[in-house]
Amino acid sequence: MGNFKFEKCGDIDGLYTVEPAVFGDARGYFMETYNYKDFKDAGLDMVFVQDNQSSSTKGVLRGLHYQKQHTQGKLVRVLSGEVFDVAVDIRKGSKTYGKWYGVTLSAEKKNMFYIPEGFAHGFYVLSDTAEFSYKCTDFYDPSSEAGIMWNDETIGVKWPVPAGDSPLLSEKDKKHPAFSDAIFLEY
Repeated sequence: MGNFKFEKCGDIDGLYTVEPAVFGDARGYFMETYNYKDFKDAGLDMVFVQDNQSSSTKGVLRGLHYQKQHTQGKLVRVLSGEVFDVAVDIRKGSKTYGKWYGVTLSAEKKNMFYIPEGFAHGFYVLSDTAEFSYKCTDFYDPSSEAGIMWNDETIGVKWPVPAGDSPLLSEKDKKHPAFSDAIFLEY
């Protein structure tokens, strides 16, 4: 498929890891980070309307976030550093409802992760710092933002937090409800 390799993630429909072709020499490298035709040919026919970028330090955990309305599909990648990135299926009626998938994304590997609408998303920073970039299929809507507790036992995400450590969370992320108490839409 053009300049990208797309791979489905386990048994969860809609999740893909994406590896771009990287063309490098002594001067550096070049790669496409998105190409509508290549993605469409792979069955990923979405339109991105917003790009976001964040910077975080080691041990920061952001998530698990989603929007109740104006749901967002996301194509995520790391510009510098390394993160463990997680998607949780919150599509009621899905055969994998409540299941999660995680992948390590790094600037060195230049790999990406596509997460469609109907998933909660979060990441944990493994390197000293990380710059994280993502394309979204709908606009951010503060009135729709929601989340799930990062360490919810029902979901059971295996975050790579070192034993005895606690991740650095925002005040908002500390207050997310358990999976069983979260409000999801039908997808």
